[in-house]
Amino acid sequence: MLHTVLRRRAGDESVEQIQPDLIIPTGKRKGQNPSVASIYRALAEHTKREAYPEAVEHAHADFAAQQNAERHGDGTPGPRPAAAGGVSSR
Repeated sequence: MLHTVLRRRAGDESVEQIQPDLIIPTGKRKGQNPSVASIYRALAEHTKREAYPEAVEHAHADFAAQQNAERHGDGTPGPRPAAAGGVSSR
């Protein structure tokens, strides 16, 4: 759905114009239209991912480390590796 919204927004359509044409593919609301607020949230998340790709990578690495620690019975992930360039991401 996000790809469709981005493509149509590039063609100067508003979210309100696009919303009725979108259908939720899975889950409790399968077959219904997403709310305008949900579309704006998805656009905001996409913008954030595009603006801060390294933060997304760190979040994925932290999550994987936590999952690995839980699988091995520790439950607490180890220290986070330093960010590139010696700048802390905290």
